[in-house]
Amino acid sequence: MIIKPIGERVLIKHLKKEEVTKGGIYIPESAQSEKKEGIVVAVGTHKDGKELPLVIGDRVLYGGYPTDEVEIDGEKCLFVDFRDILATVVEE
Repeated sequence: MIIKPIGERVLIKHLKKEEVTKGGIYIPESAQSEKKEGIVVAVGTHKDGKELPLVIGDRVLYGGYPTDEVEIDGEKCLFVDFRDILATVVEE
């Protein structure tokens, strides 16, 4: 299925929180911090038709609230307004 967000929206696959530390210690859900991080699945355009400065596969941090949630191929995905994208994550 191909999904193309309309307007200044980005479709993001939410990255799951880690439940166990690298040392093997289980972290209960009540103690886990909500990490708003995801992978870009699809990107809309600016109002004037120009491309948003994101590409599919970018790892991003986002704030605000998702506008809508959908399930694609059994994966939870979120529509987020472009203005709520805080940063891209670059691995060194």
